[in-house]
Amino acid sequence: MSKILIVEDHALVREAMAQSLAHLQPGLSCVEASSADQALAWLEADDDIDLAVIDLMLPDMNGFSLLAVLAKRFPEVPAVVVSAIDDEASVRRAIKAGASGYVSKASSGQVLLQAVQVVLDGGVHLPESRPATQPAKRVNMSATERYGLTAAQGRVLELLAAGKSNREIAELLGVSEGTVKVHMTAIFRALDVSSRAQALVVMSRRGARL
Repeated sequence: MSKILIVEDHALVREAMAQSLAHLQPGLSCVEASSADQALAWLEADDDIDLAVIDLMLPDMNGFSLLAVLAKRFPEVPAVVVSAIDDEASVRRAIKAGASGYVSKASSGQVLLQAVQVVLDGGVHLPESRPATQPAKRVNMSATERYGLTAAQGRVLELLAAGKSNREIAELLGVSEGTVKVHMTAIFRALDVSSRAQALVVMSRRGARL
């Protein structure tokens, strides 16, 4: 049974999100905070919180700063951003700050449920890709070609993009988790990122096919 912290300064929005999230699983509970300070107080007092849903526009601290604080002080609690701001730069910045998911407030409640479930399961949820702006020949390049990956690294990246964990990737490819980690390190270096979430943002935004 999961417990979710909703950090949003508008009471009606908090209540609507709590009602939507209640449909995710039987017994799920939500606690609410209207500011970053309240959110941090909840996290300090309750170690049973499984996930935080965060708005970027808070009265006492912007959501990006709060994400950074959570990543440092409560790294075991993943965060999903739910914001009216959904431009590419904001998504990238949120992921870099530590978010594991990003949902536009223009999305349906079902999208929020999907995002939260994906992140609770250890995955990453990003908004649907916008039309790519690169020239067609760049968009049509495979990730392996574009980033100079080996065939093995390309297979690992494909499974990463499908939301598979290192263990699942190792089982599917018939290799050790250590080998998968070596490939992950090479992939992150090639994409100039430092996490799975950032790698998925790069793949999503640059329109590379696998």
